[in-house]
Amino acid sequence: MPELPKKRSKKAGLPPGTLIHIGEKKSDETKITIIDYNESYFFENIAETVDNLPALTDESSVRWVNIDTVHQTEIIEKIGNIFKLHPLVQEDILNTDQRPKIDDYGEYIYVVLKNFNYIDKNEEITSEQISLILGKNFVISFQEGFNEDLFRTVRERIKNGKGKIRKKKADYLLYSIIDMIVDNYFLILEKTGDRVELLEEKLIASPSTETLKIIHSLKREIVHLRKSVWPLREVIGKLERRESELIIHGTEIYFRDVYDHTIQIIDTMETYRDIISGMVDIYLSSISNRMNEIMKVLTIITTIFIPLSFIAGIYGMNFKNIPEIRWDWGYPAVLLLMLVCALLMLFYFRKKKWI
Repeated sequence: MPELPKKRSKKAGLPPGTLIHIGEKKSDETKITIIDYNESYFFENIAETVDNLPALTDESSVRWVNIDTVHQTEIIEKIGNIFKLHPLVQEDILNTDQRPKIDDYGEYIYVVLKNFNYIDKNEEITSEQISLILGKNFVISFQEGFNEDLFRTVRERIKNGKGKIRKKKADYLLYSIIDMIVDNYFLILEKTGDRVELLEEKLIASPSTETLKIIHSLKREIVHLRKSVWPLREVIGKLERRESELIIHGTEIYFRDVYDHTIQIIDTMETYRDIISGMVDIYLSSISNRMNEIMKVLTIITTIFIPLSFIAGIYGMNFKNIPEIRWDWGYPAVLLLMLVCALLMLFYFRKKKWI
């Protein structure tokens, strides 16, 4: 089930730039990974504390600093002081309820994204906020939770020198991270599509209250995805248009490719949204049709028993002179008459295609 917006009441009345973590504490562990690289050089290290961050002196190399978990305000504040991040940026990093956005501060760009994970066991989609900062020759990434596999493919490409990433600057690293997150959206949509197909089959075969609950859950997930993907299109669009000098000429074409992927995701998502909205109408129609079938059967049974009750009522009246009352075959004859009436009525109903 998608998360509802986090409570911000504890920030009420505080001045802008006050560092308070808003959101769920997803891990007690904080891990700081540092990667320095260029075309001929690669170095990876895990810093025990923020104070152990080495100084960046060589502008020919690119540094990537990744911080897992953002609940410790003192760590965010120290990193902000080292890289001279605006207090509002530090505040936004700690607020994990941010809308995807991009802010240009001149010497660096601040980007907020949402990453989604699909849990097969519960068929549930969870989200986490990813904050990215692009400088002249560095990228800083902040993960809301501790997830070593999130950037694993990008790390392996840098380590093994695959593709163009080692030959490019920091803006290409930013593109690689965003592209990986956007590609993950396709996986989430594929899983959602499979659930939609199974739900359609179940909805037509045997709709139930549980089916309606699943429809409601899927609808909430699509709404949550939509709130994250639509603003993302604007973020990628600004990067594609090179509105900042930090985006080097030649990199915009890669952001354009990510922008196209975002449009495809939005189209697929809107299709699923329309299908799921229509499922509610199908559910109501199925329940109404089932009720009509039940009422039809009950009506037919009642209609058949009306003449039988009429016949039985006549022979149950307390009159002294009833001609057939002393007839030995009277009782079987009345039963036979009732059976013939029932069969004739069933034949008539079938001929009229009422049953």
